[in-house]
Amino acid sequence: MYNKNIYQDLDNTMYRELLDDNYIDEDIDSNNFSREYGKFAAINRFCEGYKDFLSVAKTERLAVIEIEKLAKKAGFKKFNPKDSVRPGDKIYFINKNKNIILYILGYKEIINGMRILGAHIDSPRLDLKQNPLYEKKEFALFDTHYYGGIKKYQYVTTPLAIHGVVVKKDGTSIKVDIGEKQDDPIVGIPDLLIHLSQDQLQKTAAKAIEGEDLDVIVGSRPLPKEEKDAVKKYLMEYLERTYRFTEEDFASAELEVVPAGKARDFGLDNSMIASYGQDDRVCAYTSLKAMLDMHRHPEYTVCGLFVDKEEIGSYGATGAESVFFENTVLEILHAYGKDSIYNLRKALENSYMLSSDVNAAIDPIYASASDENNAAKFNYGIVFEKYTGARGKSGASDANPEYFAKIREVMDRFKLHYQTGELGAVDKGGGGTIAHITAKYNMEVIDAGVAVLNMHSPMEIVSKADVFETYLAYKAFALYTR
Repeated sequence: MYNKNIYQDLDNTMYRELLDDNYIDEDIDSNNFSREYGKFAAINRFCEGYKDFLSVAKTERLAVIEIEKLAKKAGFKKFNPKDSVRPGDKIYFINKNKNIILYILGYKEIINGMRILGAHIDSPRLDLKQNPLYEKKEFALFDTHYYGGIKKYQYVTTPLAIHGVVVKKDGTSIKVDIGEKQDDPIVGIPDLLIHLSQDQLQKTAAKAIEGEDLDVIVGSRPLPKEEKDAVKKYLMEYLERTYRFTEEDFASAELEVVPAGKARDFGLDNSMIASYGQDDRVCAYTSLKAMLDMHRHPEYTVCGLFVDKEEIGSYGATGAESVFFENTVLEILHAYGKDSIYNLRKALENSYMLSSDVNAAIDPIYASASDENNAAKFNYGIVFEKYTGARGKSGASDANPEYFAKIREVMDRFKLHYQTGELGAVDKGGGGTIAHITAKYNMEVIDAGVAVLNMHSPMEIVSKADVFETYLAYKAFALYTR
């Protein structure tokens, strides 16, 4: 329950009815589910699936592929405008391969509102520029432009992988996936050795590594009998031979450089998960699974909204600012024969939403950056954040207390663990989510997600217990909020 450590509150069977049987061992008596072994087994089983998702869904395109695969396995079908729809149907829409929206149609008409779980599937990273390949000092390098808020020094001397697509003029899309398999090469950004770093170490952390210096070494072997740019030419010959694209094709490529490697257990007690991209794929996965594991058809239509571009302002055709979400609601209304603008606006206005996004956990080393009485903690469950923003709540969507009271009632009904939090102490910084974007429809929205350490770094950390409890909270919200 509120303000209680999950591991110190094992005598709790109320949320058993929210669980899918996949997370309960067959040899565990469900009547004794609250016993430590049973609860820990459920947490760990759920988090093994989550780690698998993190390890493959390194980019928004890969996340869409994985979400679609899991959704289809759970009985979701891609929406076809020619098909009729009825309550209980599970459908999905994909937009430009970079965002995906799932629906479970409720028994109440959609004009009565939806229960929306909205997460983003993009994460901070390095993007290759459109003319990326060059040679310098007999090294081949890729020129990059960082995406989202990063500490640039965290990306040097870090094993990196490359994911994305190269699209040729004839429309052929070539998948690039380098650096994740055990026998794959990795790439990386060099840093100045400590012996020669006297001047560099006098700079501030923000200036020690410049954005234009985040260039990735990708080769050092020269093409025989070439005098000029021999290393670059060898690298390009390798890419043409292996992936069938030319240097000109980089102009229509979307290649992302991300930390290489799989998600791992963190801590000697295996209580945490370390991985790149947990902001915000931890909320995307828990939202997704809350929908896939629903044990009954919902009264209100449930929507899983997975968007791109949040880390750079949610702009563009695949970001939350796009009208694609509205268009999908209109498609469903059209299938019901009720596709008026009035019905669209009422469906959105009557909806309740959790902006499923992460919160900053209090850091034991840098605790002064947080207000301890209003900071999220590990192992205390889902974090509700009434407002985000910076300084005087600039850019925030400030949730209505009447709405949060409804959610508290649902959380307490199932004795779910939840807490409230803010993104750091006042005037220490700040951030935003997609909440203010969907709030423009006059729907009720509040931010709700998992507490994260090392947010926006190559190695973000979350609590396994919080991941599991957030999954349960999302499911309870979707099924029981009135």
